[in-house]
Amino acid sequence: MKFLFYISKIYSLPIIEPIVNYLEGTKHTFAFFPSQKVRNVLSTKFRKHKILLNINEAKQFFPDFVIVPGNFVDFRIPGIKVQIFHGLGVEKSSHYKIRHFFDIYCTSGPIVTEKFIKLKKKLKYFLVKETGWPKVDHIINFPVKNLKEQFSIPKEKIVILFAPTHSRKMQSAEYLLPMIPKIIKEDEIWLFKFHELMNKELKESVANTANITLIDDYDITPYLHLADVLITDTSSVAYEFMLLDKPVITFRTQNRKDKGINITNPHDLRKTIDRSLEDPGEFHKNRIRHLKEINPKMDGKISEDLVKTLINISENEELTDKKKPLNLFRKLQILHHEKFKKGYLR
Repeated sequence: MKFLFYISKIYSLPIIEPIVNYLEGTKHTFAFFPSQKVRNVLSTKFRKHKILLNINEAKQFFPDFVIVPGNFVDFRIPGIKVQIFHGLGVEKSSHYKIRHFFDIYCTSGPIVTEKFIKLKKKLKYFLVKETGWPKVDHIINFPVKNLKEQFSIPKEKIVILFAPTHSRKMQSAEYLLPMIPKIIKEDEIWLFKFHELMNKELKESVANTANITLIDDYDITPYLHLADVLITDTSSVAYEFMLLDKPVITFRTQNRKDKGINITNPHDLRKTIDRSLEDPGEFHKNRIRHLKEINPKMDGKISEDLVKTLINISENEELTDKKKPLNLFRKLQILHHEKFKKGYLR
């Protein structure tokens, strides 16, 4: 079997990495079709494999499956299009939006599967398979030995991670950033992981603050392991952190408010941090309950099972003969981006 990874966003690399790790130990063939931005940051690990530079090379590769950790894929590439999602953002309506590009949706857990099965019954042309989200493998299998030493963080320091979403309606940075420098304690290191689309002025407002480090890495995973507490909002990073069974503080989150401590007033942040540090297991049962709905599979073998699921579909011809809708507008968008924004994938 031939697999093509269609990668438009840098933060998608940790999502596909565990699938790549599994495929490296098989006889299957795979290649990457990255955007220019992604190509610029590809590690040696990825560069040793086949990198496709344009749509013609992607067509000539002629994959059996096109694996996409995003919402769009070039319709001209042959093969079965597989959506594996770019996050665990189960609260966001866009997570369930059908854009008529994909033949298979590989869902993370029961709550997502249920909604996609309803959509399948209506539209009929795609399959829904609950495999788990591949990045979970990357998070739970990440090497953590001497991690603080690697990042030059003293062992005695408490680490607090602030990772807000960039979405205007859901973001917390505008409210919390003015407060945070006033409440930092001497024995704390604060790590800030801003989304690449975050307002630049907000980012720069704390750039030179003592005990704050801005994270430039595209992969938040090591910082999830380093942190004792996560502060966020309605970002799906909350569920990534919960996989490690550590306390989450949310600011005006729009759903599942009991996954940690949810605050609505920035002035409550300091006492909430102290409460979380004093009793990190306070919301343990809630974390487990939510993850059972969102991504219950945590055995480190999601990527292996996903590949085997796809191969089984191919060998047993499960896919329906019903064609996708014409989807002309979005196809024209793909062509527009190719012509006027060269090197950019949707």
